Amino acid sequence: MPASLQQLIAQPITAEAFKPFGQVIFPTVDGAVYGSDNAQLHLEKGIPRFYIMRLQRLGCRFSRITRHQRCTQCLGSLGGQSWLMAVAPPREWAYPALAEIMAFQIPGNCFIKLEVGTWHAGPHFEIDCMDFYNLELADTNQVDHDTCDLLTLYNVEFHITTLI
Repeated sequence: MPASLQQLIAQPITAEAFKPFGQVIFPTVDGAVYGSDNAQLHLEKGIPRFYIMRLQRLGCRFSRITRHQRCTQCLGSLGGQSWLMAVAPPREWAYPALAEIMAFQIPGNCFIKLEVGTWHAGPHFEIDCMDFYNLELADTNQVDHDTCDLLTLYNVEFHITTLI
């Protein structure tokens, strides 16, 4: 049977809408005291790795979604461009529930912190190449990369669209 293609409409990101998945960190004035508006990081299970990753265009379709269960992850675009991310909340289950997968449009003036265990697909964007800063653990991609193949499990593929 051919795979089902489901449309996900990316909503503009807000702190409240993104709360089940992590945090949105917007600019603050220099010298502000540490508080709940700052990224609440969990990086104590290894050596933190902060780097710039250069991604080639993936388009806006996906059939695989990943989670990291040992650390939080922070992502933001370097060039100020907006981008898209699909997410599902952290759960004890071995795979995400289809009905819980959502997509967000993230402006270039903020970054996201994914909570430990948050399922995510992306970053997605339509230009040829984008640079992102990424904060995770040094070995996240080797030992903490739990990926669910939605095509095999549910026979579904997603396409993220925007309202704009």
